[in-house]
Amino acid sequence: MSVHESYMHRCLQLAKLGAGHVAPNPMVGAVLVHEGRIIGEGFHEKYGQPHAEVNCLNAVKPSDVNLITSSTLYVSLEPCSHHGKTPPCADLIIGKKIPKVVIGCTDPFIEVKGRGIDKLQKAGIEVILNVLQKECIELNKRFFTFHLQHRPYVVLKWAQSANCKMARADRARFQISNEFSRRLVHKWRSEEASILVGTNTALSDDPELNNRFWDGANPIRLVTDMELRLPNTLKLFDTQIPTIVFNARQHSIEKIAFHSTHPLGKEALGYYQVTTDVDLVTQLMHGLYQMKVQSVLVEGGAKLLQSFIDQNYWDEIRLITNSELRMEEGIASPTFSGVKIKEEALFSDRIEIFKPLSSQ
Repeated sequence: MSVHESYMHRCLQLAKLGAGHVAPNPMVGAVLVHEGRIIGEGFHEKYGQPHAEVNCLNAVKPSDVNLITSSTLYVSLEPCSHHGKTPPCADLIIGKKIPKVVIGCTDPFIEVKGRGIDKLQKAGIEVILNVLQKECIELNKRFFTFHLQHRPYVVLKWAQSANCKMARADRARFQISNEFSRRLVHKWRSEEASILVGTNTALSDDPELNNRFWDGANPIRLVTDMELRLPNTLKLFDTQIPTIVFNARQHSIEKIAFHSTHPLGKEALGYYQVTTDVDLVTQLMHGLYQMKVQSVLVEGGAKLLQSFIDQNYWDEIRLITNSELRMEEGIASPTFSGVKIKEEALFSDRIEIFKPLSSQ
């Protein structure tokens, strides 16, 4: 491992500390190094607050401030060049007279996208690009998918029996996975911007769709209900978490509060109208992109999950299989082709994660 890669690994470690708190911004870490010694480090801690570069430079001790002009700044993502919630980090770097900047990957956001790098280079700063580029992109895969593919990052998740049944034939609520896997699922929920279920799942399971078994922000709740037949007594409509209903009858999302700092209003329930002459999944992707929702965890049911697979709108499948349970009668799990990238056991449950074949 090179010296540059070593410090970039530290940037990535720092960046991960912002998980669940910075969306829709990316996770970013920064490290300032002077002659082999780290004199400052920081990460983007919360959306709307200072970026990693600012926190890194603010962390430099007064006794080391004079070293900044002869130090190297490592940052996992290209410094911003525009005025957003905070001033441009590229301007800060130039103002501090930092002579060298090592960048993990460029920023795909249209307001940045190479402009930060260009600004640094025009100021005479030496810029080294794409150090641990693959790892830096992977860290912000949701952010990159959203800005490059103009859709949210899609995670499909379901639990199944050993013989690939994901629900009882009568759709009655039935717990397949064990309590350890359930906690893991709540951790997954805390990492995504939204969570989606179909009409039948909402009716049969009456899910809360929160992450009550894990610390972190709750995802926005999404449900498909074309004819608006779901009763308002469902837990989805308890107004504790913003909920959006995709339907064919009414449209009212203008005041929905997507997250605590969203510029729109503070309503807890919104309706996004779709049409019946275009496939639903495509309209879901378009709607979520319009609403700037960067990721979605799809938790069922089988028909909705299969629709995402058939339309090739998925980035990960997270499959929980109870190896000790068999269901002779039941609803079959979705079918798919993918590449397994991870597998682990949680007592009776086997956790497998797949990527699409096209991603390899």
